[in-house]
Amino acid sequence: MNDGKRTPWIVGVSGASGTPYAAAVLRGLLAAGESVDLVVSRASRLTLLDETGISFRDAHWREDLAAWLARGADGKPDAFDVSDRLGDVRYWAAGDLAAGPSSGSYPAKGMLVVPASTAAVAGVALGLSKDLLQRVASVTLKERRPLVVAVRETPLNGQTLRHMVALDEAGAVVLPASPAFYAGATHIQDLVDFVAGRVLDAARVPHRLYRRWEGELGGATPRSD
Repeated sequence: MNDGKRTPWIVGVSGASGTPYAAAVLRGLLAAGESVDLVVSRASRLTLLDETGISFRDAHWREDLAAWLARGADGKPDAFDVSDRLGDVRYWAAGDLAAGPSSGSYPAKGMLVVPASTAAVAGVALGLSKDLLQRVASVTLKERRPLVVAVRETPLNGQTLRHMVALDEAGAVVLPASPAFYAGATHIQDLVDFVAGRVLDAARVPHRLYRRWEGELGGATPRSD
């Protein structure tokens, strides 16, 4: 039952490479009519600057977010029109440990960490709260809300694998950012959208980001007339 109370998905962006994945997930949530609370780690700002040229600033976060979400995975600006969908996004600074989502009493549907660095995986698995992203992930687990962790790293060492097992045992969905090719990808955005779609699948958020497998071999192959 919807009583009109805002209950957002919290999206945490860590410092791993893969900011286009985060952008695609954010666009997917907003397209589905979901409210979003956003936490961008300090390290992820450096990655975002390197991968997109966009400086994410606390004082101008809405302007910077709009530029980021409009950008395609191939680097083309204004590939997406998101101007009318940002009204229900709330931003929390990574160092603000008094932010709303730091408490279990703050209403939220769950949290999506995308991309998740190995440092973020370790911090959440160990129950650390060195920043707001880790704190919110810990709160999400203790409140038994959905937590999806989209790990973006390769190769994985034994320590990280053990941390991922710990997250799985704690109830999180560990989702490697591993695109598939059966959906008939022809552009880099298709591969990014596949991973973003799987993140949204894990959160049970409807979307149309990729072609689903229907049991037909060659179903993604273009047909000639």
